[in-house]
Amino acid sequence: MKEKDKVTIKIPRVLYKKLKQQIKDTGFSSVNQFIVYCMRDIVSAGKLNREEAELTKEEVTILRKRLRNLGYIKDKS
Repeated sequence: MKEKDKVTIKIPRVLYKKLKQQIKDTGFSSVNQFIVYCMRDIVSAGKLNREEAELTKEEVTILRKRLRNLGYIKDKS
């Protein structure tokens, strides 16, 4: 993607710092990469305010893995 195809989006610095800490050891190389990933995920859903929809088992597995990688879910040891 060419530089002229990009825009700058401003977020609060406090949020940026929290995101930077959250993505450590998750495979995301930057906060920007993580935000783009999240936004693409939201956009691919088609709507921001979609009615309740059931998730497939695969989607639940993917979400659990993401939450575990972000530290929201701890492995049962």
